Amino acid sequence: MRFFITGAIQKTIFNEFIKINADKLGIKGFTRMKEDGTLEIFIEGDKNIVEKMAPLCRRGPPHAIIRNVREQDEKFQDFKQFKILNF
Repeated sequence: MRFFITGAIQKTIFNEFIKINADKLGIKGFTRMKEDGTLEIFIEGDKNIVEKMAPLCRRGPPHAIIRNVREQDEKFQDFKQFKILNF
């Protein structure tokens, strides 16, 4: 799944929150802040685990103010780990 998130979010805190939870669940993929300020998160793994991670992506860490979340299904990319990327 891929998420595009906008709102009042602190990039470093949000990215670390996503990475910590992805690592705990065994999710692979990436998170990055795009130049337009949209946070992009790509997650893949076992369907049940992705379903556990998706609400965390939609909600974010405490104090994040999410204005909009756009989701789309994606094809499996076979990522080997979860990374925080720079744009």
